[in-house]
Amino acid sequence: MESRLAKFCIGQVVKHRKFPFRGVIFDVDPVFNNTEDWWLAIPADVRPSKDQPYYHLLAENTETEYVAYVSEQNLLPDESGHPIRHEQVRDMFEKMPNGRYKLRATGQFS
Repeated sequence: MESRLAKFCIGQVVKHRKFPFRGVIFDVDPVFNNTEDWWLAIPADVRPSKDQPYYHLLAENTETEYVAYVSEQNLLPDESGHPIRHEQVRDMFEKMPNGRYKLRATGQFS
C-alpha cells in the first residue's frame, strides 16, 4: 500500500460526511492500521479503501462522547467554531482562537 499525505491535521475539528458526529483529531495513520475484523464489519457497499489516511478522533454526537477511527474520505472540516465537549480534549489540547486545538506540551497531561 502506498501512503498519501494527510488532508487534515492533529488538533483540527472535523465532522463525518455521512453520520452525525464530529471530533478533534489526536492521531493519524498514513494508511489503515486497525484489525481486519474491524474493517470487515463495515458494510461492503460503504467500506472505505485501506490506502488512505485514517484519523483517531475524540468524537461526540448529541448523546455521548467516544473515540472514533475514520477514513479520510469520510471526513469534512467542521467550521462551526463550537468547542468539542469530550472530556479528554481538556487533558490533551489547548483551545486556539482559530477554532483548532493545540497539543499540550509533554508532561502536562493529567
